[in-house]
Amino acid sequence: MIPFSRFLRFILGVTTAAAVSFVSALAAAQPVTVYVGTYTGKESKGIYAFEFDPVTGKSGPARLAAETESPSFLALHPNGDHLYAVNETSEFNGEKGGGLSAFKIGKNHELTALNSRPTKGGGPCHLFVDRQGGGILVANYGGGSVISYQLETDGRLGEQGSFIQHQGSSVNAQRQKGPHAHGVYLDHASRLALVPDLGMDKVLIYEFDDTNAKLKPANPPFATVKPGSGPRHLAIHPNGKLVFVLSEMSSTITTFAFDSKTGTMKERTTVSTLPESFEGNSSTAEIFVHPNGRFVYASNRGDDSIAVFSIDEDTGTLTSIQRQPTGGKTPRNFNIDPSGNWLLAANQESGTISIFKIDPQSGKLTMTGQSINVPTPVCLVFSPAK
Repeated sequence: MIPFSRFLRFILGVTTAAAVSFVSALAAAQPVTVYVGTYTGKESKGIYAFEFDPVTGKSGPARLAAETESPSFLALHPNGDHLYAVNETSEFNGEKGGGLSAFKIGKNHELTALNSRPTKGGGPCHLFVDRQGGGILVANYGGGSVISYQLETDGRLGEQGSFIQHQGSSVNAQRQKGPHAHGVYLDHASRLALVPDLGMDKVLIYEFDDTNAKLKPANPPFATVKPGSGPRHLAIHPNGKLVFVLSEMSSTITTFAFDSKTGTMKERTTVSTLPESFEGNSSTAEIFVHPNGRFVYASNRGDDSIAVFSIDEDTGTLTSIQRQPTGGKTPRNFNIDPSGNWLLAANQESGTISIFKIDPQSGKLTMTGQSINVPTPVCLVFSPAK
């Protein structure tokens, strides 16, 4: 079968780049499914789903896609056919620690459970599938550890690749007595894994083998942030040369120059996600770089806002351009749709997901007034509609 981009070149006489751009734009205009990870309890029963139209910014109602215990964070397989969830618990299937669950994506958002594995640490809170689809990594917040599994060709969780227990602490006696791995990310080549550990004030750096999902400490093995910051999540710039580390306890973003060959991270600048005039308690939750590489977004819990910054790609300097209220309480994860035109924010305590229009030129957000009701939403993942 002739690829659609080659067909366009033949029919329209356009260049390869133009044909690929057209195909990408066409794909971005198609409706997508948004899967929502939640904390289960009286209202939530598991993973929810709704359809989102990236042309109009409108959505359909959410409905339960799969029952599973506290699927707080989700990740999509590169083939778009499988979804994975951490089960953020202290005990899972009779074993101490949390769980990791695999699902097959069917028509009408439906999820069919495939299998599950223990994470061997309490409170798994984040996961990442490598870009080749051969392995998956999980960060255990309560256990302060990282575990990886191979992925089978049918999407099932396979053999364990590695388990690494972090060791260390930092200056805050209440929250940093021990390690708390809070995120796990692979670089663009899926060769290096970056793990922000809130309890250690470090970003641990590992080499990752995508043939067997094995992890081993890199050289250098970590980068540090200011003591008491509590690194939570991070975002890698599309150019692969900058890493933005979001610290929960200090409500800051630290920019690092990143060498993807060696894993070296050199600190550039640090900015606050809150205005100088802010009074009260607030902590950060999520960070994303816009697909065009010009803006970075971070959520504030307490201030209940999304902080927006422009990026100087040469220096890594961030300049504050907006602080947009999310229209709900306790924004956790948010995500930017594949078209880059919309930002959806999950307000955990108010049980709503707010929809914002993104101006791709200024990076600023405009509230659309639209929201979706989902109990205790924690994570949002976009998936091609089936």
